[in-house]
Amino acid sequence: MFVGHYSAALAAKAAEPKAPLWTLVAGCQLIDIGWSVLIMTGVEHGRVDPDLPGSPLVLDYMPWTHSLPAAIVWSAAAMLAAKYLLRLGWPAAMAVAFAVASHWLLDLLVHRPDLELFPGGPKAGFALWNHPVIEEATEIGLVAIAGVAWTGSRVRRGLQVWPAAAFVTFLVVLQIVALLLPSEPAATLAGSGPSALAVYLVAAALAALIDRGAARSAQT
Repeated sequence: MFVGHYSAALAAKAAEPKAPLWTLVAGCQLIDIGWSVLIMTGVEHGRVDPDLPGSPLVLDYMPWTHSLPAAIVWSAAAMLAAKYLLRLGWPAAMAVAFAVASHWLLDLLVHRPDLELFPGGPKAGFALWNHPVIEEATEIGLVAIAGVAWTGSRVRRGLQVWPAAAFVTFLVVLQIVALLLPSEPAATLAGSGPSALAVYLVAAALAALIDRGAARSAQT
């Protein structure tokens, strides 16, 4: 799962407009942001197998980011940070927590069994990665549905539609680029951390620009 994660951010924004979009966009990928850092430092690790269908990732060890207990902790920490550091209301803070928690649930759909249910316990994953056409359609479909909901929310609030359309287009282009990029050699998986981290930060920055535009519109 890649851009499909952002569908949770868009859906949360439609449901709770007071939650800043950038917090939701960063939140839905917060677990992978942590993974990018830990994979670069060798705390978590995996490899690439180009012979696998769909995603070539073999994620051998990632208990601190992608286990179920870790996802719960990340979600709770994000909610508390949104409430007490960003001073958001509880509904907005819970929307951020939802965005973070959604990451594990959406990964469950596509990952091969590599998501620990508890430390040292069984691993889960429904393996849609093994069915690339279905997996890609699922990701794009989730983004499209959530994008429509978010756009409708903006229309009801008297905001312009084009920022939503532009952001959804950006996500679709990201998915296409990721699909067309060649697989990296197994020895360089840790080297993919910086590029993945950059993508997540760029998406959050674009969301912040959309937030700024919405704030300006509300003042006029």
